[in-house]
Parts: sequence; C-alpha cells; structure tokens
Amino acid sequence: MEEYNEMNMAADEPVAEQTGAEGTGGQNKCPKCGATDISLNVNKGLLRCNFCRHEFEPEKEEETKTDLSKLEGTIIGSGAQDIIADTNEIMTFKCSSCAAEVVIDTAQVTQARCHWCRNTLSIQQQIPNGAVPDVVLPFKVKKEEAKANIEKFVGSRKFFAHPQFKKEFTADNVMGVYLPYMVVDVNAHATLIGQGEHEVRRYTRGEGKNKVTLYDADLYDVEREFDIVVDGLTVESSADKMNNKGSNKTNNIINSIMPFDTENGVKWNANYIKGYTSEKRDTNVEQLKGVVNSQTKDIARYKANETLQHYDRGVKWNNEQLAIKGERWKAAYLPVWLYSYHQKTKNMLHYVAVNARTKETMGSVPIHVPKLFGVSVGVEIIGILVWILHLPLFIIDGNDFNWVFLTAGFIFYGAMYARYRNKGARHHHEKETKAAMDNLRKRDTFVNKLTALKNARMTGANNTSVKGSIFGMASKFGL
Repeated sequence: MEEYNEMNMAADEPVAEQTGAEGTGGQNKCPKCGATDISLNVNKGLLRCNFCRHEFEPEKEEETKTDLSKLEGTIIGSGAQDIIADTNEIMTFKCSSCAAEVVIDTAQVTQARCHWCRNTLSIQQQIPNGAVPDVVLPFKVKKEEAKANIEKFVGSRKFFAHPQFKKEFTADNVMGVYLPYMVVDVNAHATLIGQGEHEVRRYTRGEGKNKVTLYDADLYDVEREFDIVVDGLTVESSADKMNNKGSNKTNNIINSIMPFDTENGVKWNANYIKGYTSEKRDTNVEQLKGVVNSQTKDIARYKANETLQHYDRGVKWNNEQLAIKGERWKAAYLPVWLYSYHQKTKNMLHYVAVNARTKETMGSVPIHVPKLFGVSVGVEIIGILVWILHLPLFIIDGNDFNWVFLTAGFIFYGAMYARYRNKGARHHHEKETKAAMDNLRKRDTFVNKLTALKNARMTGANNTSVKGSIFGMASKFGL
C-alpha cells in the first residue's frame, strides 16, 4: 500500500458527504394517492404506484461538484463510509398508518410489509452496515431480454458444452441482482518519463530460409505531464467478487460486463430493489484505494497514448508518478441479470451475466474436455497432412508459416477453451472509463539512431500495459 499512499495528495481526513435520505418512519409514499406499494417500471425507468398506477420520476443523484478539476481532498458519501461491524442489523419501524411495530433484518432485506395494514415499510436512511448505498442504477433490461441473450450466448457454445450442463441448463433460472460497487471521481496530476522509438526504415537481409526483416529507428527521450480527471471509475466493493485467486468461481465474467452508465444513477430508494436480490458491500474505502489508484494510473497511461502517435514502435516509461489532488467516493448498487451453474465434478461455479443497462453479455460454459480433446486430435492430424502435402507453399517472403499446421490441434484446443471459459474476459477500465486530460506539457528529445533491430516493437515498451486489473490487484491488497 505504501507506493499508493505516497502518491495521494488528498487531505488526510476525509470529508463525509450526506447523500442518503433522512428517515421517514420507514414509509415512502405515492405522491398522488399516498399508497406505499411502489415498484419499478422497467420499461420506462419510473417508479409506479401499484394501487393507483401513477408513475413518477425517480430522484436523481445530486452532484455537489460538477467541475471535477476543482475536486480537492477526499469526499466520501454517507453510504460509502466505513462499515461498523457491530451495527445492529435488526431495525424496528413504527408503521405511520396503523402504529404497529415492524421488524426488518437489514442483513437480508430493505423492505417489509406491515402485518396489520399491509403498508410497505422501507429502509430509506443510511445504515452503517453496507446495506444501504448512496446511489442505485435501476434495472432497464427486462428479464425476457436477459433470458434471450443468455440463451443465445450458451446456444452458440453447446457443441463442446458438458452434457450435464446441456441437460440442466435453463435460462428461466436467471436472477436479477443488485451488486455493490464503489463509483469514484478522481482529480489527479500525472508525470510520465521514458523513451520512445520511431521506425524510419524496414528492410530484409539474407535469402531463402535465412531471410530476416530488420528495422532502423530513431530513439527519443519522452516526457508527458498533465492534469487528468476521471469520471465514474467503478470497482467492485464485494471482496468475494473481487477475488479471482480461487479456481472455483468465474468472477471475472461479472467484471467483464462493465461499464455501467452510472451518470444516470438515482438516490437510494428501497423501492428500486423490490423484486430483486441484492448483496451487501463488505469493503471500505481504505481497502479499495490501492486498486483505484492503480487503475487511475492505467487510465492516465492510456490517455497519454493519444499524444504518442509518432512512436509507432512504442514507448517505455521508466518513471510514472500520479498525484491524487481530490477524490469523491460513492457506494452504488448496479443491476445485473445473473445465471449461475455449479459444475459438481470440478466444484466450479460458472456465471453467465447480462448488464441490466446495456445488455452486454459474457459467460463461462462448462466444457466436455474429452470431446474437445478428440476433435483437436483430428484437427492436428489434418494439419500434419496439409503440412506434408503443401510444405513449399507456406514460405512467404522468407517467413516459414508451416508451424501453424504442425500446431493446428493445439491452436484449435486453446481457441475453443478460451471461447467457452472466457478466463481472460475483464472490464477494460483503462479505455472504457470517462477521462479528460488538460494542461498537457510535452517534451521529446532526439537521442540517437538505432540500426539493424530485429524486433518490430521497442524492447520493453509498456505504454499499452495494464497493471490495475481488479483481479490482479485484489490479492495484493488482501481482498
């Protein structure tokens, strides 16, 4: 954690920001008829009274600072403050309609009905146990649409799917889930120092199989310094979902369906999660700061690439510094349609997930390994036969491509395994997070000319590297 704390220039003492609604006796009423039986109309994104059918606009999240470049210190929403472990999760509300007392277990639900008058009581005030966020992003994709996406995804992968999975699969088991995230705005200053190469000549030497391609390039000292604002960087705040160390879960699938349109989030209201399940946040800001800072560095590195078009062989950054001037944290519930399948033979939990705002779909399908292996052997045999019969035809410009046929079975196996399991699927925060660069200072100094280089790309180039992948960082910070 030390390297990240050294970069953080934000105030030592975070400022709490009140984002939650004040307690209202546990009731949230229809503005037209006063009924408390309210649910979400997914088609319109409006709250609907189930008694008089009146629909009304949700209360939008209020931004205290619209200009992120002026953001200073650490601001933490009331729903994102540290979880108090001994908080009493059993709350008692007095129904304002009949005066009966109703008990709600906040560890399990945020709504309950009065057992006397049937009025709905909801937890609207902030509870310091991670159950009540600052922001909710309502479901937009209907269950039927999510089922269709999941069936299409799985249907395109049934050939090598495990027979037991094909027998038991049904998209009817999909569940609507609100998962906990932290949405973070960052105002920072980045300094990158290194070297870059620009190709000036490409040529070949030798003949036949000894023919090689060589490169000449100009070497430069490169420096980029700029202010950067990151708008709505989103990270998981469930330690379980961040953990990809274990081999029995496919958590990366859920991560990969990001980003969400968090700018359309609304203030917490328990009526939004009526009919859906939800998972509590179990991590605090301090635990997630290292992940956020590392991902912000990735974003800064990728923004700098917009100024590096000249260096077509890449840039090797030797010194990267990120000074955080200000940051704002808010806890959020974001909507996911989730299908899960437990593969008992491997004790593995496979997910197929749909972003309930954008319909982005990704999944992991159990593989029938014997069938995939058998087909791969057949592909390998065919590849070897092609190689024997057409050996001279696959030497192009001195480059021997016959290895493709000699390894065809291995390539096929790897490609199919990747297509079904999607172990490398993830949210590309470095490119998909909104960010803006300002006050850019560039320095490019010619060093010397390099000749007869054997690699098409600069050795050690790291300007397109990613270091803040949520799963790679989670274990590092003890999550």
